[in-house]
Amino acid sequence: MWLPIDHGYFQGPTAKLEKPEETVKPLLPYCDAIFVTRGVLRNCIDPKSTKPIILRVSGGTSMVGGDLANEGITTSIAEAVRLNACAVGLSIFVGSEYERQTLLNLARLVNEAEEYGIPVMAVTAVGKEMEKRTARYLALCCRIAAELGARVVKTYWCENFEKVVEGCPVPVVMAGGPKVDTELEVFEFVYDGLQRGAIGVNLGRNVWKNEHPVAMIKALRSVIHENATPTEANDSFDRFKSEERK
Repeated sequence: MWLPIDHGYFQGPTAKLEKPEETVKPLLPYCDAIFVTRGVLRNCIDPKSTKPIILRVSGGTSMVGGDLANEGITTSIAEAVRLNACAVGLSIFVGSEYERQTLLNLARLVNEAEEYGIPVMAVTAVGKEMEKRTARYLALCCRIAAELGARVVKTYWCENFEKVVEGCPVPVVMAGGPKVDTELEVFEFVYDGLQRGAIGVNLGRNVWKNEHPVAMIKALRSVIHENATPTEANDSFDRFKSEERK
């Protein structure tokens, strides 16, 4: 259960993440790691926290810029070591105008990180082109990321998700899935992805944008760590909500 709170690196103060320290504090006990930029890590995360850090090290674009795919590496491996990161992550944009640039970013990062024994997570980003979230496309992205040396790949859940996982020789974690209206639907795609081979999730907005984020992350943990079914997780979510009101 990895919790990404890195969205501000291209979205700015997005809703429910305007004050990252307030958003993440009640969630830290229930996630297994956080995915975060160095700026938020330094200024918003308690330095006494022992929660493992996956450091976002790519960026350079914004929602109001020309193309989200035009990313570069923003943070050095030396900085990751200083910040005690257990892994680093960056985005790749396969099929975009900047495909070669972002794939070479990944290869260069792997070369540097492996010297220190730091694993690299590749994020198969699609920018604003959400229609790319197909098994064929995501399988291509994940395999290329693994071939270039990524130790783990973060990708979107999709229909026929097993085709994505089976073609990727390194572990796969799920980012968000389709746009959904209920918590049950989140539990359903997470459960489906786990059954089809994902090792876990890297979910942010489905957690901290929820009206009951602590109940949500606790229910998701039951799916990931206890193999709870979507219905069981939804029942747990309702129970956790009720306990919060007491």
